[in-house]
Amino acid sequence: MSAVHHGNYVKIWVYLIILLAISVIGPMFEIQWLTLITAFGIACVKAYMVAANFMHIHHVPKFIAYTIVTCLVFMVLFFAGTAPDVMNDEGQNWVKTSWIEEEEQFEAGQGHEYMGRYFPNHPSAEHH
Repeated sequence: MSAVHHGNYVKIWVYLIILLAISVIGPMFEIQWLTLITAFGIACVKAYMVAANFMHIHHVPKFIAYTIVTCLVFMVLFFAGTAPDVMNDEGQNWVKTSWIEEEEQFEAGQGHEYMGRYFPNHPSAEHH
């Protein structure tokens, strides 16, 4: 089986560089919808371009594409199912561990024992 070569590697590479520049510049405007489009939307386009042109994904059996799509669907379902619980920091069954409370106290300007316990050589640590 002979290898199939795409004749426009440099042209595709230039498109990828341009898309990279757009995805870096977009968030600098600090507009949320623009940041989402430039960061995640362009990342998806670049991933497709790499898979299609450099990895020759169009020349593989269809079951591989179905497998990739199935994995992505399961990943999204897993995230959607676990994110509400994991990202919630309050609730009936939520128990903050002591180090989270200590860190919050330290950030509020209290609780210097946090630094002494985790960073014994820190100047603000209390030495007993």
